[in-house]
Amino acid sequence: MKLSPREAEGYFAKPDAGKTGLLIYGADAMRVALKRQQVIATLLGPGAEEEMRLTRLPGADLRKDPAQLVDAIKAVGFFPGPRVTFVEDCPETSNPAILAALEDWEPGDAQIVITAGQLKPTSKIRKAFEGHSNAYAVGIYDEPPSRAEIERTLGQAGIRDVPRESMAALTDLANDLGPGDFTQTIEKLALYKRGDSGELSIDDIEACAPQSTEAALDDVLNVVAEGRAGEIGPLIRRLQSQGTNAVSLCIGATRHFRMLYTCASAPGGPSEGVSRLRPPVYGKRRDRVLRQAQGWGAYKLETALTVLTDTDLALRSAGQTAPAMALVERAMIRLAMLSRSR
Repeated sequence: MKLSPREAEGYFAKPDAGKTGLLIYGADAMRVALKRQQVIATLLGPGAEEEMRLTRLPGADLRKDPAQLVDAIKAVGFFPGPRVTFVEDCPETSNPAILAALEDWEPGDAQIVITAGQLKPTSKIRKAFEGHSNAYAVGIYDEPPSRAEIERTLGQAGIRDVPRESMAALTDLANDLGPGDFTQTIEKLALYKRGDSGELSIDDIEACAPQSTEAALDDVLNVVAEGRAGEIGPLIRRLQSQGTNAVSLCIGATRHFRMLYTCASAPGGPSEGVSRLRPPVYGKRRDRVLRQAQGWGAYKLETALTVLTDTDLALRSAGQTAPAMALVERAMIRLAMLSRSR
């Protein structure tokens, strides 16, 4: 049987130990692996490895020895409890072994859990699971995690007191990061909050969120928007050493000042403009954006955007001979001086 994404989420949280098997396939190996880990952990409970109730088979080996899968699901262990035979990264060439195991499976045998890459609708493995009356097939796609998935990850890490603003920030973070990176961030948050009974705050999330070149770029843009001209040069050198080029820096600055202009030109004032930003901004970053928009005003921000547009055109000009990063640095210093003008 085929499970829809919504049905699959419920099944992953509470799998049926009496089923013949489960096929989890998808192009993103990390997403597939996380779902497989969740299902097997829920099915078997703690101590499955030590009690030898979990058997692992490489999918590539089934072609050479098809009988080993049937042998594994029929094997009886010394410890009571449910058993799983897990076949990892199953290629299409292993379909004879899988079809035979599905046909020979009987109640009391180990449940078959198989992971695979992207499978076409014509795949024999996929069709076998989708057409089986006692087995499931689930496709995992590159989609943002649902709120239920985020809450489950938080619950597994022991983080439960999450206010609405922090949950919204975590949702944005989950959309930006890959599933593995997001799970690691939540684990880091759990360690960070250990012994702290207070609710999860935006500051906590910012302290544990992955740092990247984007953070360094934000530092430069905030320095420019706040008129701290003397700090621009060292920060630009830092970005340059990380591989950021002049065009990317100019595009980032244009995006930032366009955001400020959207806030400053809102009919209800900058506060209304900040609340309408998409994606939304939270916590200290929201306060900082609001202060910058109020300090600049719509008129000066129009001038800033003109400066950035002229710089971008100069960078892309075929006749440009001046060093590209020097042009951007000069534009940034000019904007910082503009922010302090009356």
